Amino acid sequence: MDEAYKANGIIHCRVAGVYFHIPFCQSRCLYCDFFSTTSLSLRTAYVNALKKEMHLRSTECQNIRTVYFGGGTPSLLSGDEIGSLLKELDLSQATEITVEANPGDITPQWLERLQQAGVNRLSIGIQSFHDSLLHLIGRRHNAQQARQAVKMAQQAGFNNISIDLIYGLPSQTLQQWENEVEEALKLDIQHLSCYCLTYEEGTPLTKMLNQGQIPSTDDDIANAMYDNLSERLAKTGFEHYEVSNFAKKGCHSQHNSAYWNQTPYVGFGAGAHSYDGNRTRRANISDLNEYISSPGGKRTYLTETLSDTDFYNERIMLGLRTAYGIDVSSLTPLGLRCAQKYIEEGKLCIDGSRIVATQEGLHLLNRIIEDLFE
Repeated sequence: MDEAYKANGIIHCRVAGVYFHIPFCQSRCLYCDFFSTTSLSLRTAYVNALKKEMHLRSTECQNIRTVYFGGGTPSLLSGDEIGSLLKELDLSQATEITVEANPGDITPQWLERLQQAGVNRLSIGIQSFHDSLLHLIGRRHNAQQARQAVKMAQQAGFNNISIDLIYGLPSQTLQQWENEVEEALKLDIQHLSCYCLTYEEGTPLTKMLNQGQIPSTDDDIANAMYDNLSERLAKTGFEHYEVSNFAKKGCHSQHNSAYWNQTPYVGFGAGAHSYDGNRTRRANISDLNEYISSPGGKRTYLTETLSDTDFYNERIMLGLRTAYGIDVSSLTPLGLRCAQKYIEEGKLCIDGSRIVATQEGLHLLNRIIEDLFE
């Protein structure tokens, strides 16, 4: 592969991002369908298995620029455990090392260990500043702990902090959501990820919805929440660089941007995914015991090679999620005709040689993307 390539109008280095999936949770949130487990007794064995997989796949980890610990709840690992994993990598070129954290897990001692290990970015899963909503969705922290967690991180010297919020929660009002956004801005964070609640099949929250125990949020209200978010953050200097992500200048998530730009990344751990930048994807199986017994073994992962159609559709899907959009020249004639229809309707627009979604188009983005697929 070439040392550099051009995507979304920007020159990117052909370098690897590394992802660690940490599947442990003290308790499962009621809306979550990610692969996770509450079997915390397996934590040490899992960390050792991660190191074994890293050794087996060491040739894939060249020129690492970003590292990301996701989950699950990575903050259930000690700072020393996170540091021991990072020591296995050549991070001489790394510019961003992120750890996801639950507010209730953050302590000054843990933060100090992270900094000693080289971690320079935190992604804190706050989800809401309303205790009643946090209780409803099964979060194990409260709003005050969330505020304190951000302040502790800032006092420890972290100056690249992201928080997650969810909108469209059961019974959540537009005024409550506006308050959530204001609370976030008061914390002087650098990055904000906001997701509309989705009811995933098989989750307790979906069961509660189907049984009439909670109300669903009206689409018009959810759209109004999203528009309010976009407008408010734009006034305070946040760039809306991906459909769900906002950042101050220079604080875009480098690691997640690699996913959207189809750059190579390596995923370690049960349930982790990898992409070689040349159409081959790898998915580790979501079986904790099997992974621990044979990390990196052939029985523990599956591979897929993207067809031309798959690669094209993925480029459309990922590109239109970002503020950079997709290059007009990358569309097929059929895709271009379909895009023209949405341009006339004001849901897409032309920005130089690129097609990007408008604010109105972002409300219908999934439908637009599907219509542009081959």
